[in-house]
Amino acid sequence: MKFSIIYEAQMVDTSRANEAAVFHQIVDQAKYAEQMGFDCIWCVEHTALTQYAHMSAPETVLAFIAGATSRIHVGHGVVCLPPAMNHPVKVAERIATLDVLSKGRLHFGMGKGGTQQEAGTFGYDLNELGPMIDEAMYLVPKILKEGKVEHDGTYIKIPARPIHPAPYQDPHPPLYMACTREATLLQAGGRGIGALVLGFSGPDEIAKKNAIYREAFATRKAEDQVGYRPTEHLAALCAATVLDDREKARKIGLRGQRFFAESIAYWYQGGPLPTVDEDLTAEDHAKVLEQGKQATIAYLSEEAIPVGDEHLSNYTIAQDAYGTPDDCIRYVQRLQDAGADEILFMFQMGGIPHDVIMETIRNIGEKVIPHFRAKQAVAAE
Repeated sequence: MKFSIIYEAQMVDTSRANEAAVFHQIVDQAKYAEQMGFDCIWCVEHTALTQYAHMSAPETVLAFIAGATSRIHVGHGVVCLPPAMNHPVKVAERIATLDVLSKGRLHFGMGKGGTQQEAGTFGYDLNELGPMIDEAMYLVPKILKEGKVEHDGTYIKIPARPIHPAPYQDPHPPLYMACTREATLLQAGGRGIGALVLGFSGPDEIAKKNAIYREAFATRKAEDQVGYRPTEHLAALCAATVLDDREKARKIGLRGQRFFAESIAYWYQGGPLPTVDEDLTAEDHAKVLEQGKQATIAYLSEEAIPVGDEHLSNYTIAQDAYGTPDDCIRYVQRLQDAGADEILFMFQMGGIPHDVIMETIRNIGEKVIPHFRAKQAVAAE
């Protein structure tokens, strides 16, 4: 099992100084994660979503991280493929270049983005993007493999051209999709590529999604394969704050989760601006989440992230990676039992300080990852 970190560049304070600080903190955290034995750093791509995600140029962040490290892998989770946002030729060129410079440490996810706010920035209707994204998704790995392009499609037209450079990995890096509902799990499995399950749904839902994905992968048709490197892999999100002080970890973690969900609700549904209340205890935040003080359901793409009402009664019980290293081990074990091949830790939610994230990385690196590595070694023997 792999252990990774995924970043949104989320922040409460959007001042120029703090925004810059967050990006430098991400680099410092990634470098420390390499020392602590993590496997991959993933970055999302979002545009025009203030506070929720300032990670608008993941290719730049990942390149900087790759240059500052030597072992840890880097991943796009995911590149948004509307042509006016990321033209297929430029995507192929950037992916190949970063793969070369990182010496094959790159993972490449593809998707459409989650909001009309983003799609509209580039002149699109979000609801009409599906076929366009599919066309680009099949085209990019073909360019990477062949080193040339000539394409006369419905949405994308490119005259015959050579495309350089070739990627380090032959024929291309492993491919993934962001999967937030059954339809995208079926697509990822049916197209023979990895699934990045980026929701907060907990181990029981991960198990259901894993079953859907594995069945779709096992029964896929050759003509539906995206790219030339079948990748059966399910990565599951795990929001976590791991400290020696359990109460402190839960207070900070639940506060961050609440901000994350409320900021999604703001951009995805037009809800109120997210709030951060430093005086609330962990129990106070849990009550907001569980008892419906804000009867809202936020959505990450199209997956529900409950912020209130009866939908949360089981959710917060399942989501229990806020606490000590032992708490984290128990929760990660549940995700592994549910079928996860990779844990996508999310530490950097709104209001969670850099020092807390660094301590979380240390605790997971010193106690959680070695626990599972030792189990894997015993199983291998």
